[in-house]
Amino acid sequence: MKTLLRILLLPLVSTVNTTHAQTAEGERLFKQRCAMCHSLEQGKHLAGPSLAGVMNQSSARYDKARYSEALKQSGLVWDEKTLDAFLADPSKLVPGTRMMVRITQPQQRSAIIQYLATQNTSTQNLSNKAATP
Repeated sequence: MKTLLRILLLPLVSTVNTTHAQTAEGERLFKQRCAMCHSLEQGKHLAGPSLAGVMNQSSARYDKARYSEALKQSGLVWDEKTLDAFLADPSKLVPGTRMMVRITQPQQRSAIIQYLATQNTSTQNLSNKAATP
């Protein structure tokens, strides 16, 4: 019985460990590749806008952040697919964007997006007006 239980639970434990490892890698990559321009603090904009609660939000959503006219007019919603395309080649998805950093490795993009999704849970219900001072 114990052996059967272990066999049944092994995929679940493995998935949890893999997700945790990918989130940890995403955090490391975010700090390395993104944090010099983007914060995860609601309303704290650096050279780029805050990415707090970014998942499933419209692009150029903050009044006080500096966006290119191209991004303002893009009408994008930041979901996994859109973020993946943007991080792979920002200028290809939004010609005229100010974002110049490209993350060419799919695994790195996936890890960063997974990490951003985990950061979304505490901020997803805040509105733009509440987010900007």
